[in-house]
Amino acid sequence: MDRGTRQAAQATGTAAAAKREDIREAVAQALDESAFHANQGIRPPTLVVPPPQVGHAAARFSRTARHEMLMFDDPSGCLDQGVPERKLVHVANCMRGAAAQVPAVRQITSRQGLLRDAPIGTIAWQQGAHARLIPRIPFRLSVIDRTVALLPLDLDVFYNGMLVVRDPVVVAALVRVHQGWWSSGEDPGADRPAHELPGYLAPVLGCLTEGLTDAAAAARTGLSRRTYARRVSELLALLGAASRFQAGVLAARRGWL
Repeated sequence: MDRGTRQAAQATGTAAAAKREDIREAVAQALDESAFHANQGIRPPTLVVPPPQVGHAAARFSRTARHEMLMFDDPSGCLDQGVPERKLVHVANCMRGAAAQVPAVRQITSRQGLLRDAPIGTIAWQQGAHARLIPRIPFRLSVIDRTVALLPLDLDVFYNGMLVVRDPVVVAALVRVHQGWWSSGEDPGADRPAHELPGYLAPVLGCLTEGLTDAAAAARTGLSRRTYARRVSELLALLGAASRFQAGVLAARRGWL
């Protein structure tokens, strides 16, 4: 790397770090403002979940999701800060369940996080969730159906305690932050060969070729009927098929069967 390239990279890194700190400070200020209004009885109060209860509380909230989950997550940071891997495995199981049941799961992580997460599966983009990669997440976050937000007490590790935010002003602001980073992130599946069948669609293709009804296929795959139908549509679009029968024919030609 020549000097000019190195200086440009350093400048980009410095700018990204400054942006991250600005966002974290803005979140802290928004929480302080929310607490002030909650004390006046104007907005819903923020609930503090102590460390021993975080895992169960987070799992309970994820099961309530019906439409959408927006997340900042980076398992590599958790591993570096001493979070037990068994805790991450628990989170991974919750995320796989969410990816199977919730129509839209959007996770933002870092490339390092995605690589270190491979044996764990917290980032469920290969199970039907959608993901974007950025150099470093600004903080950890989970927004459920745009009505409740889960934040770590220290903004970094849920394991150390969690905030449950229902203030609609704060939740809307966190959604906007997520959308901004999402639009600038990199799709981890962009480098996947066009001829390759995404792993999370393989069970759907199998059900199609067996001629199962949507109800039977949803039961077999553990998906809701709505999510199963959505993945069928995604498979047809991927193959350029006009019907389920044609999808089977085109999949066979590609060697997917």
